[in-house]
Amino acid sequence: MADFHQSGSIATLHNLRTRSTEDMTRELSIFGERRKINLILPSLFSELEGDALPAIIDELNTVPYLNRIIIGLDRADAEQYRYAREFFSKLKPQHEVLWHDGPRMKAIDERLQRLTLSPSEPGKGRNVWFCIGYTLAQAEAAVVAVHDCDVVTYSSDMLAKLIYPVANPAFPYQMSKGFYPRVADGKMNGRVSRLLVSPLLLALKKVLGPRDYLDFLSSFRYPLAGEFAMRTPILPDMRIPSDWGLEIGILSEAWRNLSPQAVCQVEISDRYDHKHQDLSAEDATQGLSRMSVDICKALYRKLAADGTVLSEEVFRSIKATYFRMALDQIDTYYNDSLINGLHLDRHAEETAVELFAANIMQAGQVFLENPMETPFIPNWSRVNAADPDLMTDMLAAVQADRDEFG
Repeated sequence: MADFHQSGSIATLHNLRTRSTEDMTRELSIFGERRKINLILPSLFSELEGDALPAIIDELNTVPYLNRIIIGLDRADAEQYRYAREFFSKLKPQHEVLWHDGPRMKAIDERLQRLTLSPSEPGKGRNVWFCIGYTLAQAEAAVVAVHDCDVVTYSSDMLAKLIYPVANPAFPYQMSKGFYPRVADGKMNGRVSRLLVSPLLLALKKVLGPRDYLDFLSSFRYPLAGEFAMRTPILPDMRIPSDWGLEIGILSEAWRNLSPQAVCQVEISDRYDHKHQDLSAEDATQGLSRMSVDICKALYRKLAADGTVLSEEVFRSIKATYFRMALDQIDTYYNDSLINGLHLDRHAEETAVELFAANIMQAGQVFLENPMETPFIPNWSRVNAADPDLMTDMLAAVQADRDEFG
């Protein structure tokens, strides 16, 4: 059972298992009558062919408080979009499928490109950004949650715990972030959080000195969790990365726009597992290798925007400090695994750390070569100011896709 320990600058809400999900669901249904609740599901077409998403749909069909589900569909041609519409037709809540690769949504993106407001590259962040824009265009939801489509241990309890802190009007929270232990099949998972983000934040503090921003990020027990919920009024001014730096980018925006008292993390499960990415040491454009570069870039750009001077010498110091701290943490993880009867492959852990250390420098080089690159996608307030008709036209584009393909 979790303890009541609080640390860091944000509130931690625990999963004490002393209250039934049925009670929480009843309350959420009451809240949802007054303050509509939407869910965003960013999805690759390939995830429709996996084992996790059908089970997620079954669980979502038991949830009575959702107003609408917005599915962002990436990497799908026309036939695959048609299949996706049939696939998601099993959902009982109202739902929409945004076909990002369809000609109508591409036309919306071309308008954004002409205004230099389009997401700079494909990725999860771009998917979520368009789904947020669509949700804002509908102007009906007071609360929006996001979670991934590859959670193999998914249950509706996770969603209820994630949403409750921001759906309850008596709570002060504008954003909640999910966390959970990453243990499955007798071993520790969550390599990027454990072996990159945690020691990198420590290294950044040591090299750069105290930073409120770094303390804020360090308060989160699982900063790369893909599950978060927000009250809608904060969404129009939120800027996020278009790539795999999405989770760090959202936390960065929460730090910039909200007080720590308006942010919480909530333990949504004591059993969590999802599809695991390959390390992809040979290809920096794929897998955890690309993810680690994107995360580092998001951190560097935010630090630079906050006035931190970064140079090649600084990045070398960060890399060296990170490497030592990450290796020390592997010792701790090994001991923690041993005492809990888990297996930990030290060679695989150190191989990952070596890759991440190299990518810390690679991300720094990318930053230095293009320091003026816009770090995040422009927010929807700016998009609406630049093209007041675009959000309405996006609603029409999604409707036209639905009418054409059934």
